[in-house]
Amino acid sequence: MTVSGYERLSALDSSFLEIEDNNAHMHIGSVGIYDAAPLTRPEGGLDFERIRAFFEGQMHKVPRFRQKLAVVPRLEHPIWVDDDTFNIRYHLRHTALPAPGSSRMLKRLAGRIMSQQLDRGKPLWENWVVEGVEGDRFAVIGKIHHCVADGISGTDLATAALGVNRDDTPEPGPPWKPRPPPSQTRLLVDELSHRVDIPLGVLRAGLRALSEPSAALKSLAETARGLVQVGVAGLGKASVTPLNEPIGPHRRFDWNRIDLARAKAIGKRMDAKVNDVVLSVLAAAIRELMERRDLKPEDLDFRVMVPVSLRTGDENQTTGNRISNMIVPLPLAEVDPLERLLRVNRISRKCKASGQSLGMETLTGVMEISDTLTHLLTGIAARSQAVNLVVTNVPGPPIPLYLLGAQLIDIYPVVPLAKNQALGVATFSYNGSLYWGFNSDWDRVPDLHDLALAVGTHFEALAKAVEERA
Repeated sequence: MTVSGYERLSALDSSFLEIEDNNAHMHIGSVGIYDAAPLTRPEGGLDFERIRAFFEGQMHKVPRFRQKLAVVPRLEHPIWVDDDTFNIRYHLRHTALPAPGSSRMLKRLAGRIMSQQLDRGKPLWENWVVEGVEGDRFAVIGKIHHCVADGISGTDLATAALGVNRDDTPEPGPPWKPRPPPSQTRLLVDELSHRVDIPLGVLRAGLRALSEPSAALKSLAETARGLVQVGVAGLGKASVTPLNEPIGPHRRFDWNRIDLARAKAIGKRMDAKVNDVVLSVLAAAIRELMERRDLKPEDLDFRVMVPVSLRTGDENQTTGNRISNMIVPLPLAEVDPLERLLRVNRISRKCKASGQSLGMETLTGVMEISDTLTHLLTGIAARSQAVNLVVTNVPGPPIPLYLLGAQLIDIYPVVPLAKNQALGVATFSYNGSLYWGFNSDWDRVPDLHDLALAVGTHFEALAKAVEERA
């Protein structure tokens, strides 16, 4: 007997479908660069068919990659169902750069691929295998819709097929047989039951809290405080800058890389986190960008949204989003590298202590009550203009990874752009380096390369200042 099956999208996952339009594409991604020698055919050229067969054999590790969107009848809530027409050749694509295959050409190709919206009628991911990268390398440009995964889970899923040893060759999984979708009646009944269970769950939690009133009051007070802080941060408006005008569909992508050990050493000496170092260096680069736009940095209330992972250890390599957010003001007016880092550290500590993250998590739970609330809160967030851009920092594996013996040399992350946000910045730590990915609207940020270079310059200035102080 064939068993039907489906999975429901959470309210947070659904929100990334809500805020997507023809210009703001909600896919995250990466550009991974590999050593081509182990996968080069004797007659020359990359052995793409071997790569395709390998990925197809590992698809069982991420069932979501063979599922597509559907909706609950009448209530229209999105769900995942198996795609009975799945064809990996649509999702795993092969292309090549013309000689000389420079980094600039690869960046342009990545920007073009990120400019293309994913087809909602198919599983929401693509991997482009790009041969001909200079230095006897090839690249994999990957993108996956944010409703499928956040930065942490996206990293886990993207690296699930890779090995930690050069000789690792995982066995292919069993043959795949798609499950038929459930009946419309079952979908409707299940969704109504889910919506009834949420308030009942709240009621049960309230009754349990009566047995420990002091702990319940403390938890309630912390939640209320967090909600107030979210309201204060969310209702306030960041300064309008040239980075916060309507965007188009075309993307420009650039990158940089810094030494992770040096970043950690700076943080240790200054009693700060690596994320503080990231925000401090970025603040200096953004200051330069604003000055090139004839704006005075000291007059700007420039804020960034920093995603915070809520994942526990047993949620690794799972799909969906488990994140909250903090709104962090950047001290653009500060010109001294050391003082800027100290100020960023103080601001970050204050934001963490404020309970913003808990408040955002609570709002996400509230969104589960109904799709109407999801639409309402998502719309308010999209129109609030509370932040100027998103900055995300995702930890990756500290050791090298391999694809059929080909070492992953570099990997640069991509964060999507929301409405009226022409720039997004992501960092990713891997094998001793901190990789920066800069995604921007093509027309709004024509000097994106200058920004990427400025990050490296200001990191060196900060490192020098810390060493001189020590």
